Amino acid sequence: MSSTTGSAAAEFARRQQSPLQRVQNLLHKRPWLSPLFLLFVAFLAFFIATPTFFTPSSMGILLQQTAVVAALAVGQTIVILTAGIDLSVGAIMVLSMMVMASLARDGGMPGLLALLIGVALATLAGLLNGLLVTRINLPPFIVTLGTLSIFTAIALLYSGGESIQAEHLPRILNFLGEGFGIGSFRLTWGIVVVVLIYAVMAFVLSQTAWGRYVYAVGDDAESSRLSGVPSRRILLGVYTVAGLIYGLAAWILIGRAGAATPNAVPDANLASITAVVIGGTSLFGGRGRLIGTLIGALIVQAFSFGLSQLGVNQQWRYLATGVLVILAVAIDQWIRKVKA
Repeated sequence: MSSTTGSAAAEFARRQQSPLQRVQNLLHKRPWLSPLFLLFVAFLAFFIATPTFFTPSSMGILLQQTAVVAALAVGQTIVILTAGIDLSVGAIMVLSMMVMASLARDGGMPGLLALLIGVALATLAGLLNGLLVTRINLPPFIVTLGTLSIFTAIALLYSGGESIQAEHLPRILNFLGEGFGIGSFRLTWGIVVVVLIYAVMAFVLSQTAWGRYVYAVGDDAESSRLSGVPSRRILLGVYTVAGLIYGLAAWILIGRAGAATPNAVPDANLASITAVVIGGTSLFGGRGRLIGTLIGALIVQAFSFGLSQLGVNQQWRYLATGVLVILAVAIDQWIRKVKA
């Protein structure tokens, strides 16, 4: 009887909502819907504006250009889900990449061993971030701002600011730049690895206790701790796993760029955060999905790629990205009012 009464009350409350409130509720339950709509609008606008945008070869290039940022954005997403932020994503990736390449070329190390050491180094860098956040209780913003400078300096000192071209590297380090084509549509193995990273992490976040704890810590760290959630251990694990993903992104970047260079992807931090925020993950933690992050990464790159094809210069592309970030955060704030 009480169940019937409760259902009737919920149905009555739902009928009292305006159409705008229903949209607000829908976006709160499915935060990836608004970025999906924005992606559709962006594709439609660029398809109308330039005939070369929506062709198989252009779509292949767009996906290849998205791969590195999309990979970094996975690590950034799990950090932001805990109400943190990671400003060292690009620095860790570049440091890992330069170590892989230098060990293989200058140290004469087998490619596979150099790759494993580079990824392990990125994982340790993530672990260091996690230790500083959980053991010394420093804010994630300050910790990763500091390690951004530290890892960047180490990468420059270690490499001497020198780039290493693909022809000096073993094939395994360049492998993710190779691929296969379907007509003029070409995919690389780097894109396949990115899809696998998303599939594995989406499963972990949605189907495991660890994933549920990540959301709980981000939603309310103190309440989750009082409920028995090992908050510090979860945070340490999040930063460590993020470091591992940045190491894989370094491998993808070598294949994509055809070289290892300490000046690669200078806007990696901004691009990864933009992809996560546009994808519907809340900067306040506890809400978001990886599918939204993937859509967000596609939106960021589609805007850059489409505006480039229209001949718009770089400054205007930065301006468009800034507007997108502010718009996404404003929408997130509006959606969060559902909980109040």
